[in-house]
Amino acid sequence: MKIVEVINVDFALAQFLLPLMREMRARGHEVVGVCADGPLLAKVRAEGFRVVAVPMVRSLSPGGQWRAFRALVRLLREERPDLLHAHMPISGVLARLAAKLVGVKRIATTCHGFLFNQPGPVLRRAAAWGAEFVAARCTDVFLTVSREEAADARRMLLVANPIPVGNGADPAWFHPDPEVRALVRAELGVAADRVVIVIASRLVRHKGYPELLAAMGAVADAELWVVGSRLTSDHGEDMEPYFVRADLGPRLRRLGWRDDLPRLLAAADIFVLPSHFEGLPLSVIEAMMTGLPVVATDIRGPRELVEPDRSGILVPPGETAPLAAALNRLASDPALRARMGARGREIALARYNEITIARRTLDLLLGTA
Repeated sequence: MKIVEVINVDFALAQFLLPLMREMRARGHEVVGVCADGPLLAKVRAEGFRVVAVPMVRSLSPGGQWRAFRALVRLLREERPDLLHAHMPISGVLARLAAKLVGVKRIATTCHGFLFNQPGPVLRRAAAWGAEFVAARCTDVFLTVSREEAADARRMLLVANPIPVGNGADPAWFHPDPEVRALVRAELGVAADRVVIVIASRLVRHKGYPELLAAMGAVADAELWVVGSRLTSDHGEDMEPYFVRADLGPRLRRLGWRDDLPRLLAAADIFVLPSHFEGLPLSVIEAMMTGLPVVATDIRGPRELVEPDRSGILVPPGETAPLAAALNRLASDPALRARMGARGREIALARYNEITIARRTLDLLLGTA
């Protein structure tokens, strides 16, 4: 069977789809990745996968979306896949409509977060729902990464039987490692007993950087490692002024985009993700699997992962004081960090193993589950 996987950008394909593509190939299927061009596709192609670049844009530009749609129609006519599997709000809608037009036999989607659930003007959110409603009429298999999104799909009359499948991380890569912890800290010049708070995300407003940087001003006995960068396709407010205003000095380490995230997580003590909206954040799963307690916002996605006061702490989105209090609570209590981290790892290993998620997802896509 030929399967075409469509997503918006190279970061998302490498981050979310590669394990599933590996499972498809292992079962003897031909798989083609499709997304906007970018440097991270080299990693995917190095594993022998074919990836076709199309001019996807992460905006509501009518001209840009029309060009992307036409490119998808041409591609699907050339490839003639047996299964089209689409991801992300805009690329997911365009790919399903293109597949229906071309006559692809089986059309599937995985929702990583609905645009109509994100903050914004009412008309934009209504348009997002309308696009999802039309695309749902073209969809044979409707998957979501979280249970709340599945409930939303039913509540918003998109489909009657959405199936939550989750996200997964690889326990062979993400696990506690005292030797790596000591080595990384030595490389970065960080004392063994220094409390390290880490965030791994794109540098965009909705990841909660303004609140986090402000909160760190009240967390005197810890330092913050920021792992990630801003994608060229990201838009919205620049985060640089917030970093400048925070004035954290040596308590802030901006590590940029790294391909050794498992090592950095193993060297940290607390993971934080104060997002305003999420699907089911893979970074939280990776941190839990590494044995880190998590401080996250009480929103869709994170609250499905974090057991409050057992594996981490949930705080209101967009607020600085509760975030600072949660970070201070964990920073001052090593025993609490250890207890919550152990529970988080237990949850991640039981529910969010990458290979288990990939196998179940493929079974659902093929109708063999």
